Amino acid sequence: AEGADIKAPEQPVALPADMHGSIGLEGVSFAYPTRPDTMALRDVSLNVEPGQTVALVGPSGAGKSTVFQLLLRLYDPQSGKVSVEDIDARDLDPTDLRHAISIVQQNAPLFAGTARDNIRFGDPSASDADVVEAAKAAEAHDFIVALPEGYDTPLGENAATLSGGQRQRLAIARAILRKAPILLLDEATSALDSESEQAVQQAFETMAQDRTTLVIAHRLATVLKADRIIVLEDGEIVD
Repeated sequence: AEGADIKAPEQPVALPADMHGSIGLEGVSFAYPTRPDTMALRDVSLNVEPGQTVALVGPSGAGKSTVFQLLLRLYDPQSGKVSVEDIDARDLDPTDLRHAISIVQQNAPLFAGTARDNIRFGDPSASDADVVEAAKAAEAHDFIVALPEGYDTPLGENAATLSGGQRQRLAIARAILRKAPILLLDEATSALDSESEQAVQQAFETMAQDRTTLVIAHRLATVLKADRIIVLEDGEIVD
C-alpha cells in the first residue's frame, strides 16, 4: 500500500503525450516508515535512457524492489530525487505517473474473469484483435486457445487452474497491451519449468524492445541481454 503522505501536487506537471520514458534517481536515500533506522537505499543515483534495458541484480534485501516502489511513487525518498521524463515524480499526478508504467511482478494478481478480461485489464479500450496480438507477443496465445472455451474461459479464483508460467504470461500480455513507455519487470522465473521459462524470457525480450525497461534480474540470460547491469548491495550501487 502507498504511504499515507503521498498526495497529488496542487498543480501537477503533465507528462508529455509523446513520452520517451527516461528514468532518473539522483542521490536517493530512503527508509521505509516501518523501519526508519534501516536505510533501504543509500545515496543511489541511476539514469536510464529512453529505450534502454537496465538489469538490477543483487541479494535479497539489497533494495531492488524499493527502486520500483519509488518509481511508482508508493513512497517518496527522504533525500534525493526520483524523476520520470526529467520531471520530479513529486510534481506529477501519481495516477498519470502510474499510467505511464507497466509492471510485471511475480505472482501477478489475476481475477476470476475470462482470459480475455484478464488481458484487457491492461487497456479496457483494446479490441479483441489487440488482445490476441498481445497474447501472441507474450507467448500466451497457444495455451489460451487450448483452454476449454479459449479466450472466453473463466479462469476461476486467482486463475488457480493455470500453471505459474501461464499466469505470468497472461500478466505479460496485459502489460504489453498497456503500451506504457516504461516497463518495470520483476523477472521472477524461479517458479517456472524450463519450457515456460524460455517462453516468458522470449516475451520479456519482445516487450523490452521499444520501451525503457528496468528489470530485477534473477537469471543470467536476462542480465546478459541488458544494456547495463547495476549491482545493488545493502541499498547501495556497488558496481
